[in-house]
Amino acid sequence: MVLAVRRIARAVRRMPNPRLTGLGGGLFCGVLMFASGCLDSLLFGSSTTVYGVLFLPVCVLTAVWIRKAELVTAPVVVPIAFALGLLPVADGSNGADGRLMGFVTALATEAGWLYGGTLIAGVIVTVRRVRLVRRRRRM
Repeated sequence: MVLAVRRIARAVRRMPNPRLTGLGGGLFCGVLMFASGCLDSLLFGSSTTVYGVLFLPVCVLTAVWIRKAELVTAPVVVPIAFALGLLPVADGSNGADGRLMGFVTALATEAGWLYGGTLIAGVIVTVRRVRLVRRRRRM
């Protein structure tokens, strides 16, 4: 068991550890969610469940990779990126009104994924912030 934990720890340390600014985090999350929405639309026929499942790891990565000085931006950019990526997934009839109604309906019906991902990002950011404050107090 201990050996497995050590292997996992070594694997995590080898992973890339980028530090994104607030704008970079927003762009990363937004572009990735829009690409996920397009991919979902092409491969899975606009399945909102697949889109929601793809949203959760993006939230985790965004919250983990945001710089310490800009931790507050992660829970803000995540819902915006969710809405951006939902554009290709949302069902809509012909015309702008139909697309808008499909988008609003998709936002309303998939609010659980949105709240869950935002909550995950918020918890990760809060834990990182608490650890940062404790480290500063020790010094």
